[in-house]
Amino acid sequence: MNEQLHVHSAECRYSSDIHRAERLYLCEVCNKACCRKSNLIIHQRIHSRERPYVCDVCNKAFNQQRDLKRHQRIHTGERPHVCDVCNKAFNQQSDLKRHQRIHTGERPHVCDVCNKAFSEKRNLIKHTRTHNGVRPYNCDVCNKAFSQQSNLIHHKRIHSGERPYVCDVCNKAFSDKSSLIKHTRIH
Repeated sequence: MNEQLHVHSAECRYSSDIHRAERLYLCEVCNKACCRKSNLIIHQRIHSRERPYVCDVCNKAFNQQRDLKRHQRIHTGERPHVCDVCNKAFNQQSDLKRHQRIHTGERPHVCDVCNKAFSEKRNLIKHTRTHNGVRPYNCDVCNKAFSQQSNLIHHKRIHSGERPYVCDVCNKAFSDKSSLIKHTRIH
């Protein structure tokens, strides 16, 4: 029991919760242990898919009130989290923290193969595909596979003939932005 307590003690925010550890509340579906019954109730909504908090603007539903409040900022335009360096504002604390890495140069996400570091986890995930060869994005026309979604989108323009990048000097159209940039150098 002590080993299990140690694993889940991070959920116990107050020392009184840790001392009450003998009374952990266990999820009957996945055996996750919670220090408070209220936390267990919120957790169980993952399994029941209950979403009792509904946005009155767009009807999107959430399993926690705090998530609804965060979502409602989209509609109100409220951005309470402000960068103290450049004054850019964000509606979520996590977005501000990610942004601040631009100023600090912090790169906490490190590739365990080549030690290349990234400021965002999603960029590390994309990078690891260069090592493991995973190509999760497949063309539905020719079945060619790509490691990045942006490459698949660009590739599909071969089949569709779409050329969304247009030169504002001569109106010549291109399938990718880099080709347009190269082209503009001739003007």
